[in-house]
Amino acid sequence: MLIDTHCHLDAREFDADRELVWQAALTQGVRAVVIPAVTQASFEPIMAWCVQHPQAGFALGWHPMYVSEAPEDALAQLEQTVARVLEGPQAHQLLAIGEIGLDFYLTREHEARQLELYEGQLRIARQFHLPVILHVRGAIDTILKYLRKHALTGGIAHAYNGSKQQAEIFASLGFKLGFGGAMTWPRALKLRQLAAELPVETLVLETDAPDIPPVWLGHQGRNAPDQLKKIAEEMALIRGLEALQLIEMTGKNSVEVLPKIAHLCT
Repeated sequence: MLIDTHCHLDAREFDADRELVWQAALTQGVRAVVIPAVTQASFEPIMAWCVQHPQAGFALGWHPMYVSEAPEDALAQLEQTVARVLEGPQAHQLLAIGEIGLDFYLTREHEARQLELYEGQLRIARQFHLPVILHVRGAIDTILKYLRKHALTGGIAHAYNGSKQQAEIFASLGFKLGFGGAMTWPRALKLRQLAAELPVETLVLETDAPDIPPVWLGHQGRNAPDQLKKIAEEMALIRGLEALQLIEMTGKNSVEVLPKIAHLCT
């Protein structure tokens, strides 16, 4: 199963042709797509879109780069929304809490608030027995510190770019590692080595569309979920596998870590 475990299809870059982008993805064999929220303002639009697209699932959460916009009661509002959705007709489409985590790559200006929301959202995930979709840029050790503290049902470390040792720790905690367009660039030697050497049981595919375009789109290209098949083919080439074999393996991994996604793969 070809599954895009991380795609911001709600982004304004798709406002002009979102339906065409979606149909192109299905034509290329994408069986399911996960759309993670980044702020509370995106919750309702994402859920409304998914009502009309049964192969789309969503995650709800506050992205670390937007924590300055989060109200004081952001965690309480998230908890209430998750509880409401899980009691309603879209319960099967709420796959995880996300996109949550930490981002210390450029600045630690909002570090305290990032940590507060990150840990609070981990508690919500544990409360509702949901996996998490993690943003881990420049903060993997701190991310892992809090994951060890909270017993979760696992999740995905999106856009993984850590070490093999850190990957082993994520795997021991029930996490998969997301790989996408960044891996396709020839100069991304570390990422390509990770994609080649990490156990295939730990890997899932993602686009992060419209961001992180693969090499064939260029640095300024708009990424989209219809690129996932070519990304899978590149990973298969790196690993010395047949593309269909790689797609089935990573699809199985996606279902393992996000169990409800199996119901979307019609």
